Amino acid sequence: MGQDRPRHASRHGGLLSRQHRGPANADGLRSRPACAPISEATLRQARGDDLRTYVGIPEGSRGSGPSGDGGTISPLITPPTDSPTRRYSAYALGLLTLINVVNYIERNAIFALFEPIKRDLSLTDAHLGWLGGAYVLVFSLAALPIGVISDLRSRTAVIAGGVGLWSVFSSMGGLSRGFTSLLVTRAGVGMGGAAANAASTSLVADFYPGPRRAFAMGIFTAGLALGGVLGILLAGQLEALYGWRVAFLALGLPGFGLAVLVARVQDPARPPEVLSLRAYLQEIEVGLSTLFRSCVPLLTALLIGALAAFWIDKTFGANSSLDVAAFALAAVIGLLLNLPRWFRWTSPVAAGEQPTPTSGMARTFDELVGAFALVLRTPTLIYVFVGGALISFGMNGVIGWAPSFLNRELGLTVAEGSVLLGKWGLLAGITGTISGGLLADALMRRLPSARLLVSSMGFLIGGPLTIWLLTVRDIDLFVPIFVAAFFFLTWYNGPLTAVIFDVVPARIGTTVVGAYLMFIHVAGDAVALPLIGILSDRIGLEQAVLILPIVGVVGGVIVMGGIRTIATDMRRAADSAS
Repeated sequence: MGQDRPRHASRHGGLLSRQHRGPANADGLRSRPACAPISEATLRQARGDDLRTYVGIPEGSRGSGPSGDGGTISPLITPPTDSPTRRYSAYALGLLTLINVVNYIERNAIFALFEPIKRDLSLTDAHLGWLGGAYVLVFSLAALPIGVISDLRSRTAVIAGGVGLWSVFSSMGGLSRGFTSLLVTRAGVGMGGAAANAASTSLVADFYPGPRRAFAMGIFTAGLALGGVLGILLAGQLEALYGWRVAFLALGLPGFGLAVLVARVQDPARPPEVLSLRAYLQEIEVGLSTLFRSCVPLLTALLIGALAAFWIDKTFGANSSLDVAAFALAAVIGLLLNLPRWFRWTSPVAAGEQPTPTSGMARTFDELVGAFALVLRTPTLIYVFVGGALISFGMNGVIGWAPSFLNRELGLTVAEGSVLLGKWGLLAGITGTISGGLLADALMRRLPSARLLVSSMGFLIGGPLTIWLLTVRDIDLFVPIFVAAFFFLTWYNGPLTAVIFDVVPARIGTTVVGAYLMFIHVAGDAVALPLIGILSDRIGLEQAVLILPIVGVVGGVIVMGGIRTIATDMRRAADSAS
């Protein structure tokens, strides 16, 4: 990722900066040239201060003071004209990883609360499925509109805003009085999660450039597994003690503190910003009225969807899931209709400026299209994308419906089920992820397709074990089978994503991974959660969940198809890089 080049824009008093990019490369994606770091003198002149504080970290990690003697610890250090200290980078990585953990806690907490929510709000399993899928769907689709943050200088402002947004909506979930209000809060949590995750990933990459980046990204993404398990565990325990409403309220509180801390983090590659709503809106060249006009198609579609859902609810009754489907369909159509307006909105040509290759969301869309075009030209990626979507369908579907399954089929309380899934799931998930990565790396020395092979074998072994697990009603037998199945199912976590970097040039690897994550979630778990709920209302949960591991096994078989093509694609990527 490149750095910002400041450029004056008359109507904003010279405060606006944009990223300029060079010509398109052979892969249809543009690389961004880095620019010279901003000098300390320039910062002093522009900001009127002599020194800038690295705030939010222990004093001992701030380095030496301005005297330069190296022996005295001072609370002030110069702005990051080069790169931040290793201790400050470690602090930033730790904070961003903690935010990622909390993000996935908020995502998975609702799975442990399905049963009490269903009972108190008189919902169906289809409604529960939509509640679980709302986060995933909005999180995935919001990635493109939030691509406008690439024109902002303050990524920490975006992260702080995202964390604050999901904290507000998560806490508001505890105040919900019906399905619709709870669905809106879950969608809001997904929107906040998308903003925070995208900017955090970019920030981690800049704090850890070069050979240290892979290790740092590994630590950061570990928040997915840890937060997912802790979400079920914490929500289940809080529900048992205080009820599901208090659980939502309590889980939303830590985010407010994290938002304050991350807002004070110094960006290693971009000049510091003043955090304010007015500055935020000025940065994306929009006022409130312009923002409203730019969203007219989406808002209109949402209104039509809400009216259609209201009519369906009154016609077919409160237990119908058609009202939710109608509203979701209207939202997706409105988003698609709104995209051209957003592209024009962020285009410099529309603002009367000199045309640049692309800007804002148009650039994000351009890169996304280029990434999917590269996928279609790379056979291995086709296998990985399709197989990964089916694996996501099976894996995340099982995780989402597991607490309800334990409650209904094994007679466990919400608290007991959350402890079982949290304790044994954490153990099996961590050991399985580490074992899968180590095994794949060890075999890579002799077998180029090792990462695909390990990912496939994990599901070819874990899938049948999961089918057996879902037929067991003896808790003493259930636990060891669960541990074994989850151990093998988590083998794919590291190796399958690493395959993408093996077969694409390094300069566009992150973009292709972003396209991969968007695709597997939209086509995978965003479909699985409501689909299983709808089927559960008709054939029962014990039968509906059996579809999940079967689909996962099919995904593992499809991923194995890439074994025939990966060597050729790896050579092509190496030639392109050279």
